[in-house]
Formats: sequence, C-alpha cells, structure tokens
Amino acid sequence: MLPEFRNESFTDYTKPENQAAFNEALKAVKATLGTTYPIVIGAERLMRDHLLESINPARPAEVVARFANATIEDADHAVEVAFEAFKTWQYVPVEERARYLLRAAAAMRRRKHEFNAIMVLEVGKSWAEAEADTSEAIDFMEYYARQAVRIADNSAALTPYPPEQLSLYNIPLGVGVCIPPWNFPNAIPVGLIAAAMVAGNTVIFKPASQSPLIAYKAAELFWDLGLPPGVLNFVTGPGSSVGGRMVTHPKTRFIAFTGSKEVGIWINENAAKVQPGQIWLKRTILEMGGKDAVLVDETADLDSAAREIVASAFGFQGQKCSAGSRAIIVDAVYEQVVGKVVEHARKITVGATDAGSDVWMGPVIDRSAMNKIMEYIEIGTQEGKLLLGGQRLDTPEGGFFIAPTIFGDVPWDARIAQEEIFGPVLSIIRAADFDDALRVANSTEFGLTGALFSNDRDRLERARREYHVGNLYLNRKCTGALVSVHPFGGFNMSGTDSKAGGPDYLLQFTQGKSVAERL
Repeated sequence: MLPEFRNESFTDYTKPENQAAFNEALKAVKATLGTTYPIVIGAERLMRDHLLESINPARPAEVVARFANATIEDADHAVEVAFEAFKTWQYVPVEERARYLLRAAAAMRRRKHEFNAIMVLEVGKSWAEAEADTSEAIDFMEYYARQAVRIADNSAALTPYPPEQLSLYNIPLGVGVCIPPWNFPNAIPVGLIAAAMVAGNTVIFKPASQSPLIAYKAAELFWDLGLPPGVLNFVTGPGSSVGGRMVTHPKTRFIAFTGSKEVGIWINENAAKVQPGQIWLKRTILEMGGKDAVLVDETADLDSAAREIVASAFGFQGQKCSAGSRAIIVDAVYEQVVGKVVEHARKITVGATDAGSDVWMGPVIDRSAMNKIMEYIEIGTQEGKLLLGGQRLDTPEGGFFIAPTIFGDVPWDARIAQEEIFGPVLSIIRAADFDDALRVANSTEFGLTGALFSNDRDRLERARREYHVGNLYLNRKCTGALVSVHPFGGFNMSGTDSKAGGPDYLLQFTQGKSVAERL
C-alpha cells in the first residue's frame, strides 16, 4: 500500500547550504558541456553524422550538448521497435509499471540540484523556476504511479448482475509519440512519458530541439532502472520531418503534445487521417497556447494584485502558456494598479541565471524567439503606450536578453492583446467596469488560465460560471499549477483540456474493456 500522494517540497535556495550544493552541481554539469549524445531506439545507441546543438541562451557560443539528428528512417525504425515492445509491455502488471515511476522519482529527487543546474544552463531558468520544474516532474511520476493502479480495474463501479461475473478494465492503447516543449523541459516531458508508459503503452519521445539534454537525462533514469528496451525510445530531430513522420505513421496509436497552437492544429488534422494499413482512429492529447488575463476590479487588494500580475507576466521571461500576458483593470483603479505594476517590474533582476539565486529573470530561449518578441514590441509601440522596457539588453557574451516590457492603454483587440507573444511583454487594458473586463477576458481564441482579483462575492461567483478558461484562479496569480491540486488544461485553441496532473488524465492513454462471463 502506497502512502497518500503529497506534492514535492521546494528547495529553499536562500539557505547557504543549498546554495553551495547547487553551485557544486553547476560545476559538475559545466564540466560535461559539449558532450555528444545518441538517439536511443530499443537497445541501440545510434550516432549520426549530422548533429544538432543545444546552446546556452545566456551565452550562445556555449554549446551545452550535441545530439544525433535522426532521419525519417530512424523515426520509422523507432515506431517498429516500440510496436514490438508493446506486445509484452502491455501485459506487465500495473504495479510493476508503477514501480518504475516511483524509483525514477526517487532517483530524480536525489539528483535535484543536477537536474535544476541543467535547466539553468540549457534554457535559462532561474534557480527557483528550475526547482519548481523538477519538483513537478517528481510529482507527475509519484501521482501517475498511484493513479495507474487506481484506474486499471474499474469493475467495482459496475452494477452487479448475478448470472454473470463482470469486469471493466482500462487497457493500454499501443505506440505513442510524446512531443513536449522546451519551456518546462523536465516536468512536461516526464509527465507525458510517465503517463503513457505506466498506462502500459510504449513511447517514442521526441524532445524539443532547444532542450534535449534535460530530456535525455530524464529518460536515462528509466533506462538505468532496467526498463525493457523499446518501451522508451529517444529520438532527436526536426519536428517537421521526424516528428511529422511519427505522427502520421500507421502504427502510431496516439500523440501527446504540448506546444504551439499552429503545431497542435497540424497534429490534430494529420492524426485524424487514416493511413493505409491503419486499423484505429488515433487519439490526440494536445496542450497548446494561451493569452491569459489577470482581471482586477475596484474592490480588490491592489497591492496583492500588482505583485501577482508581475509574477504571472514575467516568471521565466513570460515563456509559459499560462503566463498572464494581459492585465485587465477596471477604470476606477486603473492608474493606481498600473503604477504599482510598473514599480514592481522595475525591480526585476535580469541576467545569466547561473550567476546566483537572486537573478529573477534570464534570457529568452533563442535568437528566433528574441527576434519574434522584438517584432511584437515594435507592434506594441503602435498599439499602446510603452510604460517600461521595450529593448534588448546587450551583454558581452551576446545573450538573448529582453527587458521586462509593459504597454498601457492597449485596445482589447490589438494584436499584442490577442496573439501569444511568449516573452516578457505585458499588455494592460483599461475596462469600463467588471462586465466589460469579463468580456475582454473572454475575447481571445484561447482559454487556458485566468485570474480575478476581487472582494465582491457575486463577481467571484460570476467568474466561476462565465470566465471561460480551463484553470481559473481567484485572488492569486494565473501560473503555478500543482499536480493533483490544480489539474491543468485549457479550452478552445488552448487544446483538448487534457487536465494533466488530474485524476482522469491517464484515461486518455487507455481504452475500456468490459468482460462478462456467464456463470
């Protein structure tokens, strides 16, 4: 009997002993920079002449790791190997599959500083953001292990029928493709592959090109535990070719994806096409973008609202699908809240996050992202009033740093108020009153997260009913969902409302089988 699930405690990096331990981990990871890693298909470790490089966005000349760049033929091979492995893995008892997750969680817990250090270097996370990421990865493994055992046999839910012995099982689907993003490069990949495997499926894991090292290290935990070859295959390469081939392969049974709206739509469309030889309709589990809002009315605690707006907008450089990139303030308190928000944002420290735990905001992920964000900032200067930031921050090492940027008096239908920017850019919108604010909040094609700061009970209840998002937060920031506490997933173009970290999540990786035996 497993103890009740509890969320992983966060390491306190204000303590000198934890700072020292983390700096030691940073040194150890830096000593391995530039190492070349293979793709892993079944029991094979395969190198390729063509390599992709993972770079440190704070120091683009610094190569964090190199990875074999897979071909379409490698993608086909991975699916075939996973298909063969499924023939036996599907019958491994659920308790045994769950133990792999629990042991991997324990191993990651022992190596927390190392995993955090990799993310600081590979994607520019602050120490606190990296710690939250690793803790969430541990939570996913611990939680899904317990949920897999719970849902495997649902026979007790059936109505007794004396002439027959009744059973209802949730059995695995088959071969799945897991395609995670780079912004939560430990938690989301681990959550996707752990859920798929513990449910009895085999996996081809294609990490984001910007964060393959942390993904490899997570997969390595399972391989080191003796996971049977072919259950977890690791394939790095271009999403358009390698990823696309795995999505459309006739032996692929499901695709679990977190990323952009555009790619999610492509996966949804192409997975729906039945390929020659395919004998099932593929399932897609899609988590896409967001244009999330924090609403503030005249009854709110304005100091708390301002602090949480800044935390929502600029945590991890605004590179979260849950980021509060819109602040919608009623006219009666607009000027007060804007002043407080700008004041808090001015205090944000920006720099290379390996410099210390006091660096709150690091670089954006790569040059392409930086250029896209700067284009949106230029658009913002035509659509709103620039209140703070708006420029690149030059560093001697050429890092991809952008100042925290705030635009005020942004029209609700402006591009910077409707399109996902995925960077440290906040649009503040003036609403006439609460009704108008709620209308504006629901005005985008997305519906992922949202927040409302109010002390009016009627308005809080209206938000529960009318604020159309998958994760609604009242009087707190709109980021920071915890596994099993805040099941995560959104509406409309934010995806299939998959509710990761929730009690029904694993059902998406299974199919129900009812058995009745006449006595």
